Amino acid sequence: MIFKLKPIAFLILLFMSCQSGKLTVLGSIDSDLEEASAAEIVNNTNIVWTIEDAGNKNNVYGMDFKGSIVKDIDVSNVKNEDWEDLTSDDDGNLYIGDFGNNSRKREHFFIYKIEDINSVKDKVTADTIHFTLPKNVKSEDFESFFLYNDNFYIFTKETKNFKVLKVPNTIGTHIAELAIEYNLDGKHNKITSADISKDGKTIVLLNHDKLWKLTNFKDDNFFEGNVEAVDFEHDSQKEGICFKDNNTVIITDEDSGKEDNNIYALKL
Repeated sequence: MIFKLKPIAFLILLFMSCQSGKLTVLGSIDSDLEEASAAEIVNNTNIVWTIEDAGNKNNVYGMDFKGSIVKDIDVSNVKNEDWEDLTSDDDGNLYIGDFGNNSRKREHFFIYKIEDINSVKDKVTADTIHFTLPKNVKSEDFESFFLYNDNFYIFTKETKNFKVLKVPNTIGTHIAELAIEYNLDGKHNKITSADISKDGKTIVLLNHDKLWKLTNFKDDNFFEGNVEAVDFEHDSQKEGICFKDNNTVIITDEDSGKEDNNIYALKL
């Protein structure tokens, strides 16, 4: 049986949890998960979906807000070449970004669509969106994406000048479009996860010790509005971020042998 936290219970949990810098620690992620490489909440439920990246199972895992696994789903018809991030749509479909590319030699990238994820029990097949890079973009490592106006926006994990690709949310094969190039100020600016709020007004880009909050943009000119860095006062290998509501994000980090591998909340 799966117990769901009601909104008031989530607020009580926030109040009772401890602080780590500006982050509220909600719980410790289940030790069966070596890596929580993403975070996504689908249709305002109380399940935080996550995945493990290259070399791990082709499974998606549902956690409660304390980090305990409540669902374990085998995606039986695809391979986990290097799963990196998750996003979802208003119809309850979950999308897996298989575009990690540490070697920078990949030529083919995939997004896997799982329909109505919250109704799946323990096994499912996924539809495939396949894309290649445009001629003016070399093979890069991608670790984050979100869905906006029925297009995926996929971010390179670069410290300085990073690129954002645009891929339509349509089953089949596509050549990605180079949508944005941008330089973030400062050092240590690798983007490890991203999300957009349900109202479409706020974007968050995750790093190990901070996030960038993007607001007041028009259409997909995401960096032409306000770009604000929010320091966590806490450094760990943070790999997943998603919106709980329009003003609260959930963050996960990976076990690096320290006191991390936690699930956090942050009010923006």
